[in-house]
Amino acid sequence: MKNNKTLISARSRLYTSVLLVLLALVAVTAATVAWFSIADNTKVKSMSLDIVSGTDLRMDLDPHETLEEYVKTLSFDQIAERIRQEKGFSMQETPLEPVTTQDEETFTFENGTAADSASGVYLEFTLHFMAAADMVVHLTSADSSSGAGDGTEVTSENAALPSSMRISFATDGKTWIYDPGMGNISVTEGNATTFGLPAKDAMDLNDDNAMFSMKEGVNKEVKVHIWMEGTDPACTDGLKGADYAIRLRFTGTDENGQPFSE
Repeated sequence: MKNNKTLISARSRLYTSVLLVLLALVAVTAATVAWFSIADNTKVKSMSLDIVSGTDLRMDLDPHETLEEYVKTLSFDQIAERIRQEKGFSMQETPLEPVTTQDEETFTFENGTAADSASGVYLEFTLHFMAAADMVVHLTSADSSSGAGDGTEVTSENAALPSSMRISFATDGKTWIYDPGMGNISVTEGNATTFGLPAKDAMDLNDDNAMFSMKEGVNKEVKVHIWMEGTDPACTDGLKGADYAIRLRFTGTDENGQPFSE
């Protein structure tokens, strides 16, 4: 009887060990599948960053002295030209590649080597904001008016691609990361908050999508990063050759959480 119990116990430990090994292999395989190298024909289709808040909130690629010098819309061409000047590559010709980051500042490839911002594998540029009143700035999926089509959205002919994208905004020692596949929630770890947005018809300006604070007439410098998150389950070989379009819309709320008029 004792030998039978010992045999059963040994078999149980063996089954457990085999199961753990299989689970480990599945985890390694899943992690490997999530990373890929985008083919050379992957290019930006279009990109625009829009602010539609009347005269309350504006932005530009450079700081200015007065609100009137800022603009309500920045086009892909303007951003691409600034990146070409500062980083030396063309967004139209240089495809993104999967990277990841632990500190929202340094980006690495799957093998752990550092990715250079001047290589074009991810995008880095600076936005300058100015507001006509004290406010908290939000990213919003809502349109400025019915049918305007100017709310935040990441689109692609490949339906899986938007979920692999990340867009971060860093200022005042904090970072806010927009994850298009996250849904209407937010998670904060340290100085970084990752959040998603609901569909435009369900958009509500709240703490989940609130980002940095603005003082009336004071320039706010915000560093922006755009990348494909290599560890995301959506970031697979199936995305090779896909184009994408990014539209970002910012708006503000007052100290009571009330939105400013459009």
